[in-house]
Amino acid sequence: MTVKTYNVLFICTGNSARSILAEGLMNHYGRGQFKAFSAGSHPTGVVNPLALAELDRLRLPTDGYRSKSWEVFARPEAPPLDFVFTVCDNAAGEVCPTWPGQPMTAHWGLPDPAAVQGTDEQKQLAFKDTAVMLTRRIQLMLSLPLESLDALSLQHRLREIGTQ
Repeated sequence: MTVKTYNVLFICTGNSARSILAEGLMNHYGRGQFKAFSAGSHPTGVVNPLALAELDRLRLPTDGYRSKSWEVFARPEAPPLDFVFTVCDNAAGEVCPTWPGQPMTAHWGLPDPAAVQGTDEQKQLAFKDTAVMLTRRIQLMLSLPLESLDALSLQHRLREIGTQ
């Protein structure tokens, strides 16, 4: 029996912190069932070093990440998306491109750890807190019985996860 691999896109404005963390965490926890990607509506072009440091602290791969536009995933040759999540407050209000195949969408907004001012320790803590929240949401999603939920129920549950 072939197990379906679901493609997930995490979107944030800059694609430098939250969406990068979400991509790494989903690829780790959802390994074998989910393939995660990330993109930004206005990518910075640079991955925040503290996001990579947090992935390293969690003993997750830190190579291969890049800040890129969500337009990459709207092209015909892009992988078909099953889920699209916005993970920052700015991206939720922006106009998203049309996604082929009508993926499930939800807003999982989180404060921007890259915006934290203060000591290096305070900045690192902000990235750690963001990773903890994303891990919780991803693990809640992974616990859903995807095959047995109808589309409306699944959509409701995914949106509900974004509030936790």
